[in-house]
Amino acid sequence: MPVLLIAALLVLVMAGPRAEAADTARDLCRNAPTDDTIRPLPASLVPGAKRLFGLQGMNDRQVVRSTVFRCVDGTAMLCTVGANLPCGKANVSRSLPAGTAWCQQHPDSGAIPMSVTGHDTIYRWRCAGPAAEVVGVTATVDARGFVARLWKRAD
Repeated sequence: MPVLLIAALLVLVMAGPRAEAADTARDLCRNAPTDDTIRPLPASLVPGAKRLFGLQGMNDRQVVRSTVFRCVDGTAMLCTVGANLPCGKANVSRSLPAGTAWCQQHPDSGAIPMSVTGHDTIYRWRCAGPAAEVVGVTATVDARGFVARLWKRAD
C-alpha cells in the first residue's frame, strides 16, 4: 500500500506543473474562444513554449519577450517571433507597389529582396520587366490569415 501511495504522489508531483500550464492555457482563451489579438506570453506558458519551439537554451525572460499567443477555438496558440518569422497576419496581397517601384530600377531581376517585399508576404516575387510578379507561394495561412506553420497549440 505505501508503495502505491508513493507512486501516486510521484505521478501527481511530476504531472502537476504541466497540468497547471495546460489549465492556464485553457483559461487564457475561455472568454475569447477565437480572437486574433496577439498577446504577450504569460510566464506560466514559458515551459511549453520552450518545448514546442526548441528554446531550452534561452532564458525565461527572452522566451517571454519573443513569444506571443492568440486564441483559436478556445485554445491558446503560440508563436515565436524571429527575423523571418512574422507572428502577425500574413500579407496575402498579390499586388506589391514597393516591389514594382524596385523593379523599375531592377527590371527582369530574378528575385525581389525581403527588405522590399516585407517578411510577412506569403509569396516569392520577381521582376517581369519593370513590374513585380508572383512566382511562387512560400507559406500557407490558417483560417484566420496567419502563417500556419509558425503557430503551435499550447499543451
